[in-house]
Amino acid sequence: MHISEGVLSAPVLVSGMALTAAGTAIGLKKLDYDHIAKAGMLSAAFFVASLIHVPIGPSNVHLVLNGIVGLLLGWAAFPAILVALILQAVLFQFGGITTLGVNTIIMALPAVICSYAFGPLIHKKNPVAMIAAFACGSMAVLLGAVLVGLALMFTEKNFFEVSAIVVAAHLPVMIIEGIVTALCLAFLKKVQPELLK
Repeated sequence: MHISEGVLSAPVLVSGMALTAAGTAIGLKKLDYDHIAKAGMLSAAFFVASLIHVPIGPSNVHLVLNGIVGLLLGWAAFPAILVALILQAVLFQFGGITTLGVNTIIMALPAVICSYAFGPLIHKKNPVAMIAAFACGSMAVLLGAVLVGLALMFTEKNFFEVSAIVVAAHLPVMIIEGIVTALCLAFLKKVQPELLK
């Protein structure tokens, strides 16, 4: 879901940079010193998961893991995802430097929204927690795809068809992402439940 250089208009790019700066500032303020290692590991997982691309039509899809990042970090998802996106832009030319703000909003804002929506439910009994984790992973991808579409449409109204294709291409990823998030949550509840606090 990376938007490349030269696609978006200047107002969209500036808005993305401003919102990312605000989200990152809030995330850094809320990130406890004790959780920096956890944020680094989740940033690395986010970075690695997006390296495997599967072409679908005019777009590529890949695992995102922003749902699990949001569940475990909350607002600290902003700096964690920003670091991963900077490395992807510099090392592999995924996205770009000018689109870094918009790309961060596309990935981190759904993570934060889903952490508030589904975070309290992951501490319930297993069936409810697994459904909440699945919904968190799925909805984070869906919201990210919708934000890609909105960024494109605010740039040029003719991008509506492309936006619809991007959202449709990520429907299979939503299901896979939900399953991966639920499995990660089940594993963490068994092995290290203190990470979910």
